[in-house]
Amino acid sequence: QVQLVESGGGLVQAGGSLRLSCAASGRTFSTYTVGWFRQAPGKEREFVTAISWSTISTSYYAYSVKGRFTISRDNAKNTVYLQMNSLKPEDTAVYYCAATKATMTRDGNDYESWGQGTQVTVSS
Repeated sequence: QVQLVESGGGLVQAGGSLRLSCAASGRTFSTYTVGWFRQAPGKEREFVTAISWSTISTSYYAYSVKGRFTISRDNAKNTVYLQMNSLKPEDTAVYYCAATKATMTRDGNDYESWGQGTQVTVSS
């Protein structure tokens, strides 16, 4: 397993941008698929996006964020980023990054390692 730490959350106005970071420990981080999930108050956790471990990284997005959010990874820095643009109040949630040895998956149950989460609040 790897240990994950998220950062970059905060308060932003609707239409604004934030970049979240997910820093990982472990030499084999580059071999993990990494996903971002979020959980709003009173709602279930939902998949946001994921990026594969392969040399030619592929990514997958939830429909609600496609075109606004971009996931990327820098394996040399053991970090995955989530660039969030055109933020909406409904994006308000605690955002978690997670890692799995499995191939690309949107099912949170497939992820073995989770960070502690970072709060993102979008005001209207």
